[in-house]
Amino acid sequence: MVLMIDTNILLDVLQEREPHVENSLTIWGLCDYGKSVTGCISSMSLLNIAYIMRKEITPERMQEIYISLFSAFKFIDLCESDLETAANMKWPDLEDAVMSAIAERINADYIITRNVKDFDGSKVKAITPEEYFEDVFSID
Repeated sequence: MVLMIDTNILLDVLQEREPHVENSLTIWGLCDYGKSVTGCISSMSLLNIAYIMRKEITPERMQEIYISLFSAFKFIDLCESDLETAANMKWPDLEDAVMSAIAERINADYIITRNVKDFDGSKVKAITPEEYFEDVFSID
């Protein structure tokens, strides 16, 4: 199963955001250690994390974060076609449209996010970590 992981899930873990950190950490762990799950993140997510956390982390900590992300997830490069697809979606949030376009291009099964409503027009179904655990995930 291929999961496109939204940046908010990663930030939940990195910033220890309550009450979301536990479920987001479980998603991270499934992607890191799960045999049947490939967790994908957009290369754009690393840049967003660096920007959002810029006042709370050092360059050394950013390198540690990159290494952690690289070991747990597959980075997906942003393509010109993703930008074109996203622009044609005419969504209010271009970043969410790009995430949806990437998920579609890589044939992701789901987008894992806490902001499902932001992906209403997505061709790839967006679900929360809780929905993934309740409706999709099964122990191998």
